[in-house]
Amino acid sequence: MRQIVDEETRHAGTGQEPKQRPGRQRHLQASWLRPRQLFVVSAWRVGLFTEVYRPIQNGVVASVDALAHTLRARGHNATIVAPAMPGSGVAQDLVRLPSLPLPTRTAYRLTIPYLPRAVRTLSIVHAHSPFVTGALGAWHARRGRIPLVFTYHTQLEAYAHYVPFDARLTRGAAALLTRTYANVADIVVVPTTAMERRLRDLGVCVPISIVPSGIDVATFACGRRRDDVRARFGVGPCEKLVLAVGRLGREKNVELALEAFARANISSARLVLVGDGIYRGALEARARQLGITPRTTFARELPRDALPDAYASADAFLFASRSETQGLVLVEALAAGLPIVAVDTPQTRDVVGAWGVFAAADARELAAALGRVLDGASPAREGGRRRAWDFDAARCGERMLDVYAAAFERRRRSPALRGAVASLH
Repeated sequence: MRQIVDEETRHAGTGQEPKQRPGRQRHLQASWLRPRQLFVVSAWRVGLFTEVYRPIQNGVVASVDALAHTLRARGHNATIVAPAMPGSGVAQDLVRLPSLPLPTRTAYRLTIPYLPRAVRTLSIVHAHSPFVTGALGAWHARRGRIPLVFTYHTQLEAYAHYVPFDARLTRGAAALLTRTYANVADIVVVPTTAMERRLRDLGVCVPISIVPSGIDVATFACGRRRDDVRARFGVGPCEKLVLAVGRLGREKNVELALEAFARANISSARLVLVGDGIYRGALEARARQLGITPRTTFARELPRDALPDAYASADAFLFASRSETQGLVLVEALAAGLPIVAVDTPQTRDVVGAWGVFAAADARELAAALGRVLDGASPAREGGRRRAWDFDAARCGERMLDVYAAAFERRRRSPALRGAVASLH
């Protein structure tokens, strides 16, 4: 390990502005990082602790995969720690923890709290969940006196309907869990400014850094508009393809997307829903009630490598969720140059910026916005593509390495932090 002084420290008191590397902004601008000394190691040994992983496909899995790929490409060791799942198989740098099925209709698993020796030589723990797997990561960080970084991926309160208890009490318990876990981390990572405000409102008082989850922008920018993909979705040669991508869960607000599409009443358009989930049956029934089944395709999940062509083959992207912390699918749509129609939330604006058309969470207003976009009234596609590069996995991975170095330095300067995670147990 070698210690270096960063640009801000080097220029402190000189009246000079610190130099910045071309094409890169400094994103760790909070006062607790200025001035600072950062530690750089030849290779971090990072444990990415996640409650969900393949074969499940969702934003957390995509985020963990992208970060692991970036870390490894830069010579660091990234070990993914996740619960074992039926049919999950074996992979290098992946540790599966014993698990049990949950007593609900979900593919997610309950991790058995056991940590094998294979993950006991980490230099930093990066947790992506506050549940059992994340708690194991926190325990290991405390035991090994190593930094704990926590990425806030999920607004847990929005998922209270999955728990068979009083919804108000469940939301309160979810907020308490988020606040407790976040406050024992050395640094909390959030993907958007809106989520930083959200955690502060919940009572999180540790340093928070804004680092979005990244994607391989080049891959999604290179998708091809293909007639065979459109035909597979049931889209005719002269029809418009309205695409929605995401898990079919109640919290994703897909029902509003169906209602807006029905109100738009565009006979020459077809709504294609890519994704699956336990709410699919209810959504199919709702489509029948709305009379749009003949113009709606439930395409289920697609392999991730098929998504770029799916985006490129669409004419508009419809996004109705209000529960996201970021929404990776928005970045994918931006990278593809696809016009975006979205329900207006602070976190969605943080991602899309000026390159989307926003509407209130109302079927009539969302339908009007969709109609305008299909008529050609949308921001320039090239602007959206440029915006997507702010979320490229390589750039976001570099920023995460800065977070790791800052977490290590914060722990070194505050020995009392070494026992902070004890409050979890």
